[in-house]
Amino acid sequence: MAAPAPALSHEAIIQASWSRCRAFGLNHQSVPAFDQLPAEGIAQLLESQHSLVQTTHQEVLPYYENILSNSNCLIMLADNLGQVLTSWGTQRFIEPKLAHGFSAGASWRERCTGTNAIGTALACEQAVHIEHDEHFLKANRFMTGSAAPIFDAERKVIAVLDVSSDSYLPPSHTLGMVKMMSQTVENRLILNLFRGEHFQLTFNTGLNNLDSQWAGLLIFDESGQVLSANRRADNLLGLSLSRVSIESLFKVSLLELLNQPDGLPFALQASGSNRFQCVLRRPSQVSIKARVFAEPSPAPAPASHVISLNTLHFGDSRVEKAVRQAERLLEKDIPLLIHGETGVGKEVFVKALHQASSRCKQPFIAVNCAAIPAELVESELFGYEKGAFTGANQKGSIGLIRKADRGTLFLDEIGDMPLPTQARLLRVLQERCVQPVGSAELFPVDIRIISATNRSLREQVQLGRFREDLYYRIGGLTLELPPLRERSDKQALFKRLWEHHREPTQWAGLSREVVDLFERHPWPGNLRQVSSVLQVALAMAEEQPIRPEHLPDDFFVDLEMEPVETPEPLTVDLNDVEDLNRQLQAVGGNISHLARRLGVSRNTLYKRLRQLEN
Repeated sequence: MAAPAPALSHEAIIQASWSRCRAFGLNHQSVPAFDQLPAEGIAQLLESQHSLVQTTHQEVLPYYENILSNSNCLIMLADNLGQVLTSWGTQRFIEPKLAHGFSAGASWRERCTGTNAIGTALACEQAVHIEHDEHFLKANRFMTGSAAPIFDAERKVIAVLDVSSDSYLPPSHTLGMVKMMSQTVENRLILNLFRGEHFQLTFNTGLNNLDSQWAGLLIFDESGQVLSANRRADNLLGLSLSRVSIESLFKVSLLELLNQPDGLPFALQASGSNRFQCVLRRPSQVSIKARVFAEPSPAPAPASHVISLNTLHFGDSRVEKAVRQAERLLEKDIPLLIHGETGVGKEVFVKALHQASSRCKQPFIAVNCAAIPAELVESELFGYEKGAFTGANQKGSIGLIRKADRGTLFLDEIGDMPLPTQARLLRVLQERCVQPVGSAELFPVDIRIISATNRSLREQVQLGRFREDLYYRIGGLTLELPPLRERSDKQALFKRLWEHHREPTQWAGLSREVVDLFERHPWPGNLRQVSSVLQVALAMAEEQPIRPEHLPDDFFVDLEMEPVETPEPLTVDLNDVEDLNRQLQAVGGNISHLARRLGVSRNTLYKRLRQLEN
C-alpha cells in the first residue's frame, strides 16, 4: 500500500495550486475549458465507473440526505482524472454559460479549470475547501466547494466527492462531512468487494464511536490473513496492513477471535498498548468443517485486567512520585495534565486513576484529539442539535463530554485541539455546562477531566497555538512520566511485560543476552515498543528461552553503530569459536557489525556461536 503524503496547510495548498495554474499558462481571466468528452466517451466512462456511482448513490447518499436539504447545494462525484460522473442536488446557482461544466464528462482538472475543489483535492490528494476568491479563475468565483479524494484498498486515488454552492458553506463542518462521505464510500467499496466471503472486524477507541464511519475496518480470511483494510485501520494501529496476520495485530489467538459472538461488542488489546472495542461479522456463507473431538477445547479467555496504581512502577522514583501525587488528588476537583513521550503509558496511568477513584463504576471516555478530524472535534465533543449544520444527524448527538457525565473524560494529545474548540472547552471547565452546537440550551455535567500530551504546552502557548488560560485551567498539577530509557526499574518492567504476554506453557523467560540487549536499547517507542518486541519474540521462541535470534530485525536498528567507512570483509572459519570470539571482541561485541563483515546474517552468527560453545 502506498504511504499517505504529509498533510499540507490550507495556505500551502492554495499557493501551490495557483503556482501550478500559472505554469499551465492560465491567468485570472482565462475561461474554464472543461474538456468535455463526446457522447460515446461519456458512455464508456459511466460504464467503467458503474459500481462506484451505484455504491455512492444507493448505499452512501441516503445517510447524508441532510446535505441535500440545502436547496443551493450540489454534490458531484468525479473520477481520478477529475471527470464528472454524476451529481445530486440543485444546479440553479450555476452560471448558465458554465452549466456544461457540471454535467457528466466535464473535467475539473486544474490545467482546465484552475484552482477548484475537485481538481485541487486530486492534485494534493487531501480534502480541501475552496472559498469564492480562492478560485484561480474569476469565472469560478461565484461558488465555494469542499472536496475529498476517495482511495481504494491500495491507497490509490480512484475518485473525488465534492459539495458546492454559491452561498457560504461553513468550511469546518462542510469539509468534515465531505471527508466522512468519502470515507463511507471507501468502506462500502471494501465491504462490497468481499461481501459474504470473509470475516469483517470493525474497531475503534470506544463503544461510543464503534458505529462511526471513522472506525477501523479489517477484512480477513479463515487463516487470519488480512485481505483489506480502510485508512482508519492503518491510523489506529499505526502501521500498513497489507497482507499481515490478524494475530500479529491483536493480543488474541485466531481461534479466540473467531469464537467471539457475531455482531456483539468485545474488547481487544492491540500489539502495542492500545485497547479497542470491536465487532466481528462472519461471512454469510461459511464452509462447514467436522470437529475433531480428540482436540482439547480452547481455554476460556482471561477476565479483563483491572489496572492498579501499584502496578505502574517497580521502584522508579519519578513514576512513584507521580503515582503518589495523583493519589492525593484522586477525589479533589483539581485537573491533572500528564506529560510524556509517545508510548510511555499515559492512558494506562489515567485508567488506573479512574479505577482507583469513586468514579470507577461510571463511564471512562477517552478522546484522542489528534485522531478526530479538526472539522468535527467540536460536534464530537460538545454534541449538536438536529439540523445544526450541513449534514447533521436528524436526531442530533449528545457528544462525548455528556457521555462522560459522572465519570472521567480523558483528553489525549490535547495539544492538537483546534483553538476554537479550546475556547469552548474552557467554558465547560468554568461553568460545568455543555452547550451543543446549534443549541441555546446548557446541559450541566459532572466530569473529572484529565489531559495528556507529548508536547510542551508552555511552548505551544508561546507560539500562539494553545490558549494560555486553558493551559493553566487543565494543568492544576502536571505529572511527568519519564521515558523508558531513563527509568531505573527497567528489568522489573521487562519481566512484568513478559509475564503479561506469555502463554501459560512459556516459562523459560529471557536469556542473559537478551536482558543485556534490552538494558542497552534506547527504546524510542517506550513501553509500547517493548510489548511489540516481546510478542514477536515469544511467538518465535515458543517454549524456549528468548534469545537474540528471536528478536525482530527492527529491534537492532537503534543498537547498531554504523561505521563511517565500509570495513574490509573478514575471512574467518565459522567453525573456529576462538577466532569468532576474538573478532567479536574487536568490534566491541557488536554482533550486527561482525555479521556484516563476515557476510552472514546476524541470526546465523548467533546460532553458530551458541552451537560451538555447547
